[in-house]
Amino acid sequence: MNMHSISRAAERRSLSLTVKGRVKSRPVYVDLIDISEGGCKIRGSAGFANVGDRVTMRVNGVNAPLGTVAWIEGKLAGVAFEGEMHPAVLDHLCKAQSIKFHDTEKDDKRRL
Repeated sequence: MNMHSISRAAERRSLSLTVKGRVKSRPVYVDLIDISEGGCKIRGSAGFANVGDRVTMRVNGVNAPLGTVAWIEGKLAGVAFEGEMHPAVLDHLCKAQSIKFHDTEKDDKRRL
């Protein structure tokens, strides 16, 4: 299935976080690329998951809803949540990401 053919009910928000998850009860570290109320896109090592695998993730101390791998393209995978992630939780995650980014940016400027 082509990932561009999947209809999206919720707005995707870009993130750049490494999160610990479990795929079929196996621990994995993946990069979270984007997230919405209904799912997310992750990048892992080649072959880290198969379509249909169950996925659990903890994002900045917040447990994401249980998910299922909906598609895989190389090292990228789309995860469809079985429940929904509350919009306020998404706001919190994106705000935390933004604060970390700005703090890092300030640190970089101090080094110049």
